[in-house]
Amino acid sequence: RREAERVAAEEAARREAERLAAEEAARREAERLAAEEAARREAERLAAEEAARREAERRAAEEAARREADRRAVEEALRQEEEERLAVEAAIERETARQAAEEARRLELAAAAATLAAASRTAEQTVVMVADDSKVVRIKTGRLLTAHRFQVVMAEDGEDAARQIAASIPDVLVTDVDMPGLTGLQLARQVRGNPRTAELPIIIVTSDSEQLQDEAAAAGVNVVLGKPYPEALLIQHVRQLAKVSVAS
Repeated sequence: RREAERVAAEEAARREAERLAAEEAARREAERLAAEEAARREAERLAAEEAARREAERRAAEEAARREADRRAVEEALRQEEEERLAVEAAIERETARQAAEEARRLELAAAAATLAAASRTAEQTVVMVADDSKVVRIKTGRLLTAHRFQVVMAEDGEDAARQIAASIPDVLVTDVDMPGLTGLQLARQVRGNPRTAELPIIIVTSDSEQLQDEAAAAGVNVVLGKPYPEALLIQHVRQLAKVSVAS
């Protein structure tokens, strides 16, 4: 009986040991599986985080690239706009310069035309007043001027000349010095003192041309002719003072 009890006790101990061993093995297996599951889940979590991080980095890179592209597009648009503005300003400057050049050329041509017109006066368009108290001198000088196709008006003396000039200004005045009432020099001073007639060319005729030069210049006389004078010289002075073209 004791042997049987011992054997039964050993068998019970063996079975208990086997049970405990099985439980330990099951526990260890469960722990292993749990550890593997935890490791798998951790790996999945880390993989998910890595994937999320990479996705975030990709999106951040794409956003940065988009912003950089937008920035470059804006800069390019601004550059093109600036180039267009500069081109427009350059075109405006060129057009302004062209218009200014054309205007300057037009004014130059107009001035040249005016100068040409002024220098192209014909004898027929030129009125010469002869002021002399000698009827013979008036007629002789008038015929000479008429022979060269000038228009001639005559004044009997200085006062008559002053009245006629006040009414209608001739192109050239040819006057004697010694005249009753208003002398040739007094007439010249009166003409020069009036803004309307200040530019009227004056030829004065005298027998004392050398002694009269300074006084005549002070009175504003353009030419002093001494008597007797060559007829061609009078015509030459009239042409020059009235700016009559040589062809006329």
